[in-house]
Amino acid sequence: MRKSVPLLGAFLLAGAAAALEVADAAASRAKATPHPDVIDDLVAANRILSDQGVVDGFGHVSVRHDTDPGRFLLARSMAPGLVSADDILEFDLDGNAFEPRGRALYVERFIHSEIYKAQPDIKAVVHSHSPSIIPFGITDVPLRPIYHMSSFLGAGVPVFEIREAGGAATDMLIRDPVLGAAVARKLGGSAVVLMRGHGNVVVGQSIEQVVFRAIYTEINAKLQAEALRLGQGEVAFLNGDEAAKATATNNLVLSRAWELWKQQAFRPR
Repeated sequence: MRKSVPLLGAFLLAGAAAALEVADAAASRAKATPHPDVIDDLVAANRILSDQGVVDGFGHVSVRHDTDPGRFLLARSMAPGLVSADDILEFDLDGNAFEPRGRALYVERFIHSEIYKAQPDIKAVVHSHSPSIIPFGITDVPLRPIYHMSSFLGAGVPVFEIREAGGAATDMLIRDPVLGAAVARKLGGSAVVLMRGHGNVVVGQSIEQVVFRAIYTEINAKLQAEALRLGQGEVAFLNGDEAAKATATNNLVLSRAWELWKQQAFRPR
């Protein structure tokens, strides 16, 4: 009987440790509650990108959690133009949702999770099928900054080829962490990566910046295609110094466009 006492004590200690671990996990979740303004901005980003024609019924935008960098916020699977605060979910950097409550998740959430995992400085991500972008992902014409508003493209715009990472028989979607990590690697230090036959991914250091970049990436593609169609000589793109200086200037006035776009997106219909 005496020998059973240490075993009982060990069992009780193990149980207490497990209970403490559960309590610590619960406390950690409580501390990780995102600020309401972050959720409001994410809802606004969804509505703005829809209103500006960057996304339609498909596409998604996320933001890194404001107090826990190991998490990010993303809506449940739905049309961006219909997103409300109640639709926002928390995810870890493996793409797992906390408390999904049976709600459908975006299949391509791994684009977001793997970029956040690979680049701690990235605070927001947009994936869209921005229509004017598609031709630049399937031809040998590189997307380059044609004016100062799209100067962030000066860092280069690589093209992700899913066949290199997933073989020749995918449905073109980024369905798992392996493909998400391949997108993150191709993005590298650029602000935008094109996805052959699919769309593009845009990243930024804030939700305002990533929305700005997503919109002006689409606009730049339209303008560049028009300039190339004119066919009257070489197009004068921004050089490296011009792109860097224009980007620094634009980063100081992001709120001007953000407030206008937000007002337009929420105007009565």
